[in-house]
Amino acid sequence: MAATLEVVDSGPLSTVQDLGRPGYAAIGVTESGAADRASLRLANRLAGNDEGAAAIEVTFGGFAARATTDVVVAVTGAPCPITVERRGAPMNAALRVPAGEEFRLGWPATGLRSYVAVRGGIAVEPVLGSRATDLLSGLGPEPMRRGTVLPLGGASRCPADPGFTPVAAPPSDELALRILPGPRDDWFTESALKTLLAQPYAVTSESNRIGIRLDGPVLPRARHGDLVGEGMVTGALQVPPSGKPTLFLADHPVTGGYPVIAVVVTDDVDKAAQARPGLRVRFDLATVS
Repeated sequence: MAATLEVVDSGPLSTVQDLGRPGYAAIGVTESGAADRASLRLANRLAGNDEGAAAIEVTFGGFAARATTDVVVAVTGAPCPITVERRGAPMNAALRVPAGEEFRLGWPATGLRSYVAVRGGIAVEPVLGSRATDLLSGLGPEPMRRGTVLPLGGASRCPADPGFTPVAAPPSDELALRILPGPRDDWFTESALKTLLAQPYAVTSESNRIGIRLDGPVLPRARHGDLVGEGMVTGALQVPPSGKPTLFLADHPVTGGYPVIAVVVTDDVDKAAQARPGLRVRFDLATVS
């Protein structure tokens, strides 16, 4: 019998994610993949998988599952209580879960997204070379619900990491993100970038894997009218007519019609993916060596 994982509780949102499907923007398909890639990679290393193996992205906890065989799992990202048949277990470590026993994630104290890697990886059918769920396009498997059965891959050639990896928890009050100005900062007044850097913005509840809507000072434009649609990248800070920026995450559209004042550097996008509603976000200019 093939090894499978049965979802007992999906929580608010749980999806299959890997490192995405790059290279298809020309046909309107964004890269998608894990919102916090560093946490996905770490979970896979701990479980003994290739770093890009498909795992489970759990948004705001509440996930539970059981496997048909003995499995090794690792949970990273937003720190949350973990139990294996009601026994406590640590984050950022390889955990052995016997066949038929339930493992469960509670609600994270800080951060938003936790990652569950299972040795062998989640072996759903790939679409355009990736097993990732893209909420904007609908590509990949549907978000999980109670009773979803996930096939597991075969034995990995990588050894599971038996140790514990200390990882700093996401901030609970204010998050600093580094940005590079442009490509359309010339569409804004000279004061707009200074305003963006001077005061924090608040993460609103209108946020998901597509992007984070921010509330704070308005960024005035120097040029008005329509902007011809152009390519978008993960981490772009696009400014709609409200004057308040939206920070685009993994499932962002591939083109946009509003000017992008700045882009969050790649290494900090993972941090942004852990920003929950109410968190303050401060932007700093990145140093270029």
